[in-house]
Amino acid sequence: MNGRLDYKDSLLRVCRFSLIASALGICCLYAAPTQNLDEVKITSTLEKHYGERAGMRARAWFKVLSEASTLDEKEKLLKVNNFFNLFRFVDDSKLWGDSNYWATPMEFIGVNGGDCEDFSIAKYFTLLQLGVQEDKMRITMVKATTVNQYHMVLAYYETPSSIPLVLDNLDHEIKPATKRKDLLPVYSFNGKQLWLNKEQGRGVLAGSSKRLEKWNDLNHRLGVDRLRQPKLKLE
Repeated sequence: MNGRLDYKDSLLRVCRFSLIASALGICCLYAAPTQNLDEVKITSTLEKHYGERAGMRARAWFKVLSEASTLDEKEKLLKVNNFFNLFRFVDDSKLWGDSNYWATPMEFIGVNGGDCEDFSIAKYFTLLQLGVQEDKMRITMVKATTVNQYHMVLAYYETPSSIPLVLDNLDHEIKPATKRKDLLPVYSFNGKQLWLNKEQGRGVLAGSSKRLEKWNDLNHRLGVDRLRQPKLKLE
C-alpha cells in the first residue's frame, strides 16, 4: 500500500508544476473531426522515429480503433482507457528535457509514455476519432485531495446534465465524478470551450479554449510531421 501511495504522490507532484505553469495564455484549437488515417504512413513514421516497438504500438492503436468502431460509447471509453493506461508514466523533464511539454498522441504512442496530461490528451483525440462528440468530453485539471497535488483527467458527459465519468491514469477504473471524492475540479476544456469548475459538474463557461497556450501549440504539432525526439529513451 505504501508503495502505491508513493507512486501516486510522485505522479501527482510532477503534474502539479506542469499544469499550473501552463494554465492560461493566448491560442486557438478546434479539434479535427473523425478523419481517414493513413495507417501505413503513421506506423512506418513512428517506427522510423522511435523504433520497431513504436510501430507495434501504432498497429495496436489502429486495432483498438477498428475494434472499438462498432461499440457503444461506454464500451469505447473502456477500451481506450484500458489501452492507454498500459503506457508508462514519466515526467516531462526526464522524458523531453522540458518541464512542461504536452505531447501529441503520436508522440505519446511513439515513446511509450508521458505524464498525466499526455494520457488525457491521447484518450481525448482517440475517442474523438472514434466519433465521440467533443461536446461530451472535457480534459480536466483537478486537485487530488489525498495527496494535495494537481492532476489531469478526461471527463465524459453522456448528456449535458450528466455527472461525468472520469478516465484516469492513476485509478484505472472508470468512475462517475461523484465517486471520486479525491478529485476537486479546477478547470476543464475541449477543442472549443474553457470552463472553470466549482463542483463535480460541467462548471462555469469561461470563454474559448483559445486562452490555453499549450493547447494551441499541441494543435500545430498534431500528426506525424513534427515529431519530437525524447531526451530519455524508454526502450
